[in-house]
Amino acid sequence: MSAGHVLLGLLANGQRHGYDLKRQYQRRFPSAKPLAAAQIYATLERLLRDGLVAAGATERAGGPDRTLFAVTRRGRAELDRWLSEVELPSEYVANLLAVKVTLALLIADQAVAADFLRCQREAHLTRMREQTRVKADPHADLLRVVAADYAINHLDADLRWIDSTLQRVGQLAKEIRP
Repeated sequence: MSAGHVLLGLLANGQRHGYDLKRQYQRRFPSAKPLAAAQIYATLERLLRDGLVAAGATERAGGPDRTLFAVTRRGRAELDRWLSEVELPSEYVANLLAVKVTLALLIADQAVAADFLRCQREAHLTRMREQTRVKADPHADLLRVVAADYAINHLDADLRWIDSTLQRVGQLAKEIRP
């Protein structure tokens, strides 16, 4: 995900300052990795430098000055281009779980790898229960429910992988450490 494109999207409906962008990001993307204030301001500076946003008025609301930013025509064109771009599935899968299993088999034995997988399975089930509670909450906003659906589906895929790998851990051990 490009922080610049996200900020352009959040600015598309009107001017905002950095603090408000941070609040909007947290509200609109409740399950996404948080953006630090420093990252937001650094990204705004880059967008400003590239002519994708323009700095507007400065407000003072009982604290530090807050500069308002707005999307330029060029910024809106870039946002539209990015939104229309299909996100191709990655050729490479960054799977830390598979890396850990392989390394456990390389430096330890299949019992260590299997124990890791069983513990990881429990951690995934715990997170899945948390996300299921979000979906069951009648007061949860739709953005949180959609994010919970996404998380549950990914957790479910990981759990299927963990289960199949647990069944193969003996074979893997023989292949990795002949």
